[in-house]
Amino acid sequence: MLKSADGGLRPVPFPIDDPERIPVKRYYDAEFYQAEVDHLWPHVWQMACREEQIPEIGDWIEYENVGKSVIIVRTKTGVKAFNNACRHRGVPFAGGSPLGSSHATAHGNCAKSGFVCPFHGWRWNMDGENTLVYGKHLFSDRQIDEDDINLIPCRAEVYGGCVWINHDNDAPSVRESLGPVADRLEAHNLHKLRAEWCYGTVLPANWKIAMEAFMEGYHVMQTHPQLQLAVPTMYDSMYAMADNPERHPQMADSSLTIEENIAAQIRNMELLSEGMAGMLHSKEVEIARSLQHATQGLPEDKGQAMMMWLGMVMHQVSAQLKERGEPIPDLIAVAQSDPVNAVEFLFPHYFLLPYFSSMSAYRIRPLGPESCFFEIWSLTFFPEGEEPEPVMEPIVLPFDSPDFPPIPRQDYSNIPLQQKGVHASGFEFMRLSSRVEGMISNYQRIIDGYIAGLPGEKLAAATNKLGGNFDGPIEDLGF
Repeated sequence: MLKSADGGLRPVPFPIDDPERIPVKRYYDAEFYQAEVDHLWPHVWQMACREEQIPEIGDWIEYENVGKSVIIVRTKTGVKAFNNACRHRGVPFAGGSPLGSSHATAHGNCAKSGFVCPFHGWRWNMDGENTLVYGKHLFSDRQIDEDDINLIPCRAEVYGGCVWINHDNDAPSVRESLGPVADRLEAHNLHKLRAEWCYGTVLPANWKIAMEAFMEGYHVMQTHPQLQLAVPTMYDSMYAMADNPERHPQMADSSLTIEENIAAQIRNMELLSEGMAGMLHSKEVEIARSLQHATQGLPEDKGQAMMMWLGMVMHQVSAQLKERGEPIPDLIAVAQSDPVNAVEFLFPHYFLLPYFSSMSAYRIRPLGPESCFFEIWSLTFFPEGEEPEPVMEPIVLPFDSPDFPPIPRQDYSNIPLQQKGVHASGFEFMRLSSRVEGMISNYQRIIDGYIAGLPGEKLAAATNKLGGNFDGPIEDLGF
């Protein structure tokens, strides 16, 4: 059994005794959900908003999760966050609609008016300092002590173009918690990407079911068959490499000519762009198309030829977008110095899907044991001065809406079905591949560490191992 920070024991409901088998009650049991609310979410870094959503002094936006509302505000001295409760009788002083009842994200600017409680009119400035208690003479002195009626701060840090909050003042920093993947992502200029759109939906599924749908590529063959039609050997090659680590990926279909392989790769890019937008942006696909017939000088070996051709695409994406004024890194250089996976998870509820320069970003928040709010952003670069207006809230659609991009729509078709399936009689545990579904086990066991109350440093060290773990093995987490 796991030991807590003080050496004692905090029981974990439905604990993981075998890392290859995850008890299914963790996905719907009310006691386990409450353990997460009490012991996970108060101690983890949560992606609260994008930085561009609060560009000016006094701009604020609300972030809400598991019943706790936080206001993030840009002040003259930097980004701050405050727990959203009036110091009088607890009414939210800004926003306040519970997540799930209204998906409109509350936001505004408090530079002139400050924050005003809608109940009795108490006021605070953007730094959380109380500026007015209406009818001050009605209260005893100890009830309105100056230091006691300022807003309660919430810890906030900026990383990767986002503001992150943590209710635990003793938790390791964002970068310490994420580990080396934080620097690798920033080498790709993650912090300079801007959102061009955001979709949201309520999924009838536990938040972990939704997260785990993206922790492995094993589902691609069945769930996303269109991605197999372009280059049939592309996905299988990952497993060939797992059997023989010294073997290079199969970048080409041997039954096709080099020209046909290039056409298939471009078609694959088009399908990814159609289905994911930010993950592979249309402007990048356009550059790849312009190189479709650039076969002169390619080696006769089809695999080597395809690798060289993809290198040409990466070079041209870097060069052409940089020429347009976009803050893009040298893609070939960062692919070698700071490689990132097709999916990178930033524990516990946010992940990124990079390909060339743009990325998709996903955030999932629980609404209860069997419901969650799921958001998708398309992130890309813009020339300085040509950035679009900030995307302040998601376009909320039913999870089965045909207006969702094709790839998320295919995933959403499975996730609610899986939630139903975990209730089947006799189904007791998720049965994982230790080689390519290990991230699910690693994630779940870190959650157990939080519920048990392990020291923050030990949990951060375990979380560091999630970087690059997509489609990866079960890891020794050190507890």
